[in-house]
Amino acid sequence: MKHWARILPLSALVLLCGCGGGGVKGAGGAGGGIPGSTSHGVNIAGNWQFSTTSTAGMPPATIAGSIAQSGVSVSGAVHVDGSNCFDHLTTLGLTGTLTGSDISLTSASVAGQLITFTGTISDDALNGTDSAFTGTYTINGCANGDQGTVTGIKIPYIANILNGTFTASGGGTFDVAGDIAQDSTSSDEGSFGVTGTVTFSTSSCFSSGTITSGTFPSGNFIMGTSVALEIETDNGTVTFLGTLNRDRSEIRGAYTVVGGTCGDTGTAVLAVSSPWDY
Repeated sequence: MKHWARILPLSALVLLCGCGGGGVKGAGGAGGGIPGSTSHGVNIAGNWQFSTTSTAGMPPATIAGSIAQSGVSVSGAVHVDGSNCFDHLTTLGLTGTLTGSDISLTSASVAGQLITFTGTISDDALNGTDSAFTGTYTINGCANGDQGTVTGIKIPYIANILNGTFTASGGGTFDVAGDIAQDSTSSDEGSFGVTGTVTFSTSSCFSSGTITSGTFPSGNFIMGTSVALEIETDNGTVTFLGTLNRDRSEIRGAYTVVGGTCGDTGTAVLAVSSPWDY
């Protein structure tokens, strides 16, 4: 569902404000899986979201996508949202190094723009706290350049039973229980596919559904804190776009039912029944 991409609160790593097209694909497809041990003791591979604060008067931006790691070498595939001069549908590739807890990343030149990103990974990164990354960014190119500060968090993997309630715009409700999991490897676009099955209760429209792994900007995936679902039911498709909350305990968003005999729109809250794990 490509229209979702227009409203995804995407965040991409450092690239927060570039004007131009043409990203570098493929940076996040390999190695973007569940972290393992590394020679230097810090592992940052996984799903990340970043927020920027410009000191040059530019609007704040968010950045989301996958980070891969091989020893001290780091790469990424991310998307920028909130920039006046960058297309958030463009995948941006990053390369860099991780020395101890210090990280530096640079984008390939995109329409004459070059973005650099430097910062520190805190010891809390593996615990998923909001202080996982702090640093600065600079952009040479679009809008006479930009610079400022950036913070980031590593998003836990989805591997739990989810329970939630869908509330229709007309006031009716139905409940859902789902067993979902996140792909261990990211796509070239920096998203992680989501799969699973769900059952619906108190619904006269459908009783069960399946979730098949997808890739940004369509299908079932998580990228940063954005969660997109297309639940294929026995009577139409329930499309859902939500945002993982600050403590990663629930996902809030909006849904639409298309096809079948029960067209509907409304909001939904999906709560995890146990802590998300890395």
